[in-house]
Amino acid sequence: MRNLIIALALVVSSTFAAAQQFDVVVEGGRVIDPETGLDATRNVGIREGRIASISSAPLSGRRVIHAAGLVVAPGFIDLHQHAQDIASQRVKAFDGVTTALEMEIGAPDVAQFLKAKEGQSLIHYGTTASHVAARALIFGAPLPEGTILPKSGPATDQPATPEQIQRIQQRLRDEIDAGALGVGMGIQYTPGATRLEVIDMFRVAAERKLPVYTHMRSAGRVEPGSAIESVEEVIGAAAITGASLHVVHINSTCLRDSLECISLIEGARARGLDVTTEAYPYIAGMTAVNSALFNPGWREKLGIDYSNLVLPDTGEHLTKERFEELHSSSTQRWVLVFANKQEVIDAVIPNPRIMIASDGAVGHPRNAGTYSRVLAQYVREKKTLTLMEALRKMTLMPAQMLERSTPAAHRKGRLQEGADADIVIFDPQTIADRSTFEKPMEPSVGVRYLLVGGTTVIDEGTIVPNVLPGRPLLGPEKALTTTSR
Repeated sequence: MRNLIIALALVVSSTFAAAQQFDVVVEGGRVIDPETGLDATRNVGIREGRIASISSAPLSGRRVIHAAGLVVAPGFIDLHQHAQDIASQRVKAFDGVTTALEMEIGAPDVAQFLKAKEGQSLIHYGTTASHVAARALIFGAPLPEGTILPKSGPATDQPATPEQIQRIQQRLRDEIDAGALGVGMGIQYTPGATRLEVIDMFRVAAERKLPVYTHMRSAGRVEPGSAIESVEEVIGAAAITGASLHVVHINSTCLRDSLECISLIEGARARGLDVTTEAYPYIAGMTAVNSALFNPGWREKLGIDYSNLVLPDTGEHLTKERFEELHSSSTQRWVLVFANKQEVIDAVIPNPRIMIASDGAVGHPRNAGTYSRVLAQYVREKKTLTLMEALRKMTLMPAQMLERSTPAAHRKGRLQEGADADIVIFDPQTIADRSTFEKPMEPSVGVRYLLVGGTTVIDEGTIVPNVLPGRPLLGPEKALTTTSR
């Protein structure tokens, strides 16, 4: 009798689901959800921007997307995206990204950032509060409009006084009140920041129960100031203050010692500290050539020379004279930094502690190709990741990181009933990056459909014109204020 009742209930449930009219139905795709482990052919019903049904029974919708032979997965979440212009958002969409956040450094003015993007974003967005920008402001050298990094000089290289540290802390608190998702620290870009200043910024994050996203103080093997010492510094700050810590692009700061740096993070986690990290699948980084990262000693630390620096727009390899000209300029110029080895990247990406994040900026192929590159190279070609593992790194892991910052993240990174309808539908046999160092904005291929909050952004491999469904992810206090209005 009990089995009969269960069978009848399933029939009734399936009949009810089939009878409902959904806004969009994704029919017959390979539905993958990294949290529950679901990997099966299912139909997905979407209503009012949420996933309302996942069913093996037929569903009825005003729009039906036929997804046979395609993977249906949560949209990718990029925790580390600098380029926020609409052209970059388009190539992110072709790369399967539905949420792209400026978390490493943070926007110089959170309120201004959020206002400028309101109703003008193809995908979801958000930012941390920028310690780099707050420090520059308090030192009387505010960042030029449209930049996120200061020129090397007194505001980057001098230690702050106790009074200045208090003012920097207050600026961060104000930025958190404006909607920031945490504190962003580019410590390598502010070498004058003492260890105590770093700890004091972690204290602000801890008092607000928000994470710190940090580009560490240094790279390479030269002591003092090695990558190992830099990991120790931020883990120590997290331990002292209780703030959650996310170490950005561990591949480009730890270089040959990336696996050793990951082992330090594993050790910290094993002892109860909340520390996470990320990487991108490229051998070159990119940054501002006039920044403090290139203060004297950079060649010894990174183990490279001037010729390893390349201007992305012209392909010019720098000489000593050309470098000195650009480094001393007040005009910000981006430069590719070829400092890593492919075998290091190939060892880092499959590591279970690694989330995928692009560090996307115009001029570097990672802006357009990061996620498709992982799926093409590490899942399909090298077979060092399963599809489920790769999707977990791109969806669930970053969503769980964001849960420290905003309740909205509980509905991200999952393909489950009740989750936001941020969905990528791609061909696992053809998805691949096409961006190169010569053509960095070449869109990836293989994403057939992309839905952002239930709105179709890519339809049959083509961007849908005149839709801008992206919405902000806001810190808990701002989100509560917005919801209560």
